[in-house]
Amino acid sequence: QVQLVESGGGVVQAGGSLRLSCSASGRTGKSYATGWFRQAPGKEREFVASISVNGAGTLYGDSAKGRFTISRDNAKNIVYLQIDNLEPEDTAMYYCAVTTRGVEYDYWGQGTQVTVSS
Repeated sequence: QVQLVESGGGVVQAGGSLRLSCSASGRTGKSYATGWFRQAPGKEREFVASISVNGAGTLYGDSAKGRFTISRDNAKNIVYLQIDNLEPEDTAMYYCAVTTRGVEYDYWGQGTQVTVSS
């Protein structure tokens, strides 16, 4: 079992930046990759970014390219999501998740809210 806790969200004016954190604990040895997702009210959950266990491989969703940066600190079991030049459209609940097989995500956190004011 893997437990995930997100933090770093908040209320920010447009143009500002945030760094979200995803802290993992438990049986993390079989983790293959960690991903970030977001879901806004009335919209479906969408993929934001993912990073492999060694940090060498990263993927970004179409809406996240350019302003989003994913990274990890394996010594602390933390994956970060840096968001720059925030826009009101970025307002959503942001979730991190872990996959052990590289396709479906097996474990999910409870999310951290990001609210961007215009």
